Amino acid sequence: MYNLRMPIRLLSSEVSSQIAAGEVVERPASVVKELVENALDAGAKNIFISIADAGKTLIEVADDGHGIPANELELAAARHATSKLVQSEDLFHIQTLGFRGEALASIGSVSQMTITARVESAKEGARIKVEGGISGKVEKVGAPLGATVRVENLFYNVPARLKFLKTDVTEKRAIDALVTRYALAYPQVRFKLTDGKQITLQTAGDGDRRAILAALYGVDVAKQMLEVMAQEDYGLSIAGFISPTSLTRSNRKELTFFINGRWVQEISLNSALLQAYHTLLMVGRYPLTVLFLDIPAEDVDVNVHPTKAEVRFKQQDKIFSFVQRSVRKALLAYTPVPTVSPQLWGTRSQTESAQREIGIDWSIAHDAELTIDNPPLSAEAAQTSSSSVTQQETLPRVGLPLLRLIGQIGATYLVAEGPDGLYLIDQHAAHERVLFEKLMAQRENKNIPAQALLTPEIVTLPPQSAKALVAQLELLQRFGFEVEEFGGNAFQVRAMPALFSGADPATALRALVEDFEEDETPLAAEVEAKIAARVCKRMAVKGGQTLTKEEQSALTRDLEACQAPRTCPHGRPTMIHLSVDSLEKQFGRKGSR
Repeated sequence: MYNLRMPIRLLSSEVSSQIAAGEVVERPASVVKELVENALDAGAKNIFISIADAGKTLIEVADDGHGIPANELELAAARHATSKLVQSEDLFHIQTLGFRGEALASIGSVSQMTITARVESAKEGARIKVEGGISGKVEKVGAPLGATVRVENLFYNVPARLKFLKTDVTEKRAIDALVTRYALAYPQVRFKLTDGKQITLQTAGDGDRRAILAALYGVDVAKQMLEVMAQEDYGLSIAGFISPTSLTRSNRKELTFFINGRWVQEISLNSALLQAYHTLLMVGRYPLTVLFLDIPAEDVDVNVHPTKAEVRFKQQDKIFSFVQRSVRKALLAYTPVPTVSPQLWGTRSQTESAQREIGIDWSIAHDAELTIDNPPLSAEAAQTSSSSVTQQETLPRVGLPLLRLIGQIGATYLVAEGPDGLYLIDQHAAHERVLFEKLMAQRENKNIPAQALLTPEIVTLPPQSAKALVAQLELLQRFGFEVEEFGGNAFQVRAMPALFSGADPATALRALVEDFEEDETPLAAEVEAKIAARVCKRMAVKGGQTLTKEEQSALTRDLEACQAPRTCPHGRPTMIHLSVDSLEKQFGRKGSR
């Protein structure tokens, strides 16, 4: 059938419009992005966004910008019509967020769109309706200064596109995340986002970015964020906030960059940021960052992607170095530099070779089939495996020999003596395993004791996290948490599992939601062991935490009693073993020299 020749013909305007719209309007959040950027380009000081049915039924963006004259309203809805470009040279000196002249036309071709606008010099406004790419007549109406774009029944004429949209929860999160970022980038603009039932986001527009951070992440997180501010003589400047090394997330979603007021997703910037944190964070942990770069317009090309989310730099190495140095400088102003012995640096093969030389017995640290040539999954890799946690519990129990505790070194490892050598125990991984088995045993017996807090803890989450949590309150109750909505994005923690008595309720709550924000499967449908493992990871004692003799002994005894004491729930070893035989070889007491 592919060998049949068909005549070349021009596509109809309807088909070409829908093809173009597919490049610009991928999902409801794409519509919100284009309309918010238009409002910002129009100089708006107030932007109000309303959505219904996750944006599929309704998206309305109203602003108080300079508006659109009545005689230009029909042209505004036409393709390739814009007030922001005149000649091709302007493409290399973009000063506005929008410039292609495709947004309104693309939106109008896949929805029922109404534009109402009034300019300051006009006594009355004008309105035009666009349905499936076909514009109606311009009508005179009463209207406030600015513009209101109402988009109804998105993708009504391309139902196949509706099937490719994700769940309502996911689409709402995408909109929440988008508006949140623009609120941070433009703190002098008042944003209000509502889904028809409640106000999801509202900012004061007073220019205080830290206040917006507090509204989004809570006062405690906002207080911890470190301010970054730097500039170079050749026109580069950076401002914003980064998190200290003690405040991290398990994914890269909170790495936010704006270039000249435009939200971008640029791999090189993420790499520069993570390089600045090099050696300061645990593997698999990522910072929270909101950074705003100002770069001479001629040094950045924003015309490389229809959604304008990707950019290209004229001098990428210079930008990379500037971001890395600026962030590192801010970090070191608050964080001491860790010292690492040069002998510990090297490749993976060198490390493995050294392990063989000193005689580390990996058979006690891992299950029998996991050897040094086939190491266990890393914590990050194990988290991405849907069966990494549950598979461990099906293995037969392989206990530990009776251990005699010697002490703690580096406030991170316990040293114990066994009948066949020395054992180094990672206190965090060991406690994680102990908590996990206790919690799962209580869960299996349907008896997780809850302990009421003397003073309920108020926890504020980002909008997308708050929505994920609301749908899972029943599940939390089964795990011993008593959590209630407290208005807006705030929650009141009234009780938590007695197993975690004395732990920070906010930390426990965030541990339950942060890794599931992008998951299409609801939290309740996840393997419960996986959820328990995530909470226990956060609640376990940390490396660098000094333990009393009694706490060290208790942890060692509890680990000995575990069904699977060799690894934490994510597959990382809890201990390594140095046999007496290997020690004798190292000291020249046994074998040839």
